[in-house]
Amino acid sequence: MTESTIPQPATPVVEELKNQANLEMLMDVPLKISVELGRTRMSLRQTLELVQGSVVELDRLAGDPVDVFVNDRLLAKGEVVVVDDKFAVRITELIDPQNKNGKG
Repeated sequence: MTESTIPQPATPVVEELKNQANLEMLMDVPLKISVELGRTRMSLRQTLELVQGSVVELDRLAGDPVDVFVNDRLLAKGEVVVVDDKFAVRITELIDPQNKNGKG
């Protein structure tokens, strides 16, 4: 092998540039964002009895934070706000990524 064909270890600067380039490639990848107001359990009978105007009680109190999911993974908690007559979510807490189940 000649010296030019022996792989040379990358310097920290080169590695950082490669990491930035790799990250930049991902910046335009679309993600599914969803916000969960709460959950409930209902029997099939109760579900079939739902009509327009029915009220479904959720497991959260009014004013409780909502859950913000990215690709079905809990990312944050927030509060519902109105912006230009549309609902939006103000992020109030980011969830620790080390906490796999997103609780607490």
